[in-house]
Amino acid sequence: MKSSDVRAMTLDQLDDEVLKLKKEQFNLRFQRATGQLENTSRVRVIRRDIARMKTIAAQKRSGAEPAVKPETKSKAVKAPARSGRRKAATSSPPRAKARAIANKPNKSKK
Repeated sequence: MKSSDVRAMTLDQLDDEVLKLKKEQFNLRFQRATGQLENTSRVRVIRRDIARMKTIAAQKRSGAEPAVKPETKSKAVKAPARSGRRKAATSSPPRAKARAIANKPNKSKK
């Protein structure tokens, strides 16, 4: 369900819808446990819908409801190209320190 649809609901409607979705989530859990669940993506959708509705209900209760943004299709942002050169690992000690460790006499021999 879109957040603009959820924002149009009253608090009572939101609470009823959350209760309905929780019951559906409960049933889906049992279907998954018994191996009868066919649409596994529904579990994720229900969980996110519940969270969305609870968030919007909390915003309405506190009076801090944000302005509704007009929905636009966002274009995918292309990641910058990576150069072929890799950076050195940060866990290795610097060269000078590595040389000092290598040249240190071993005191464990008697």
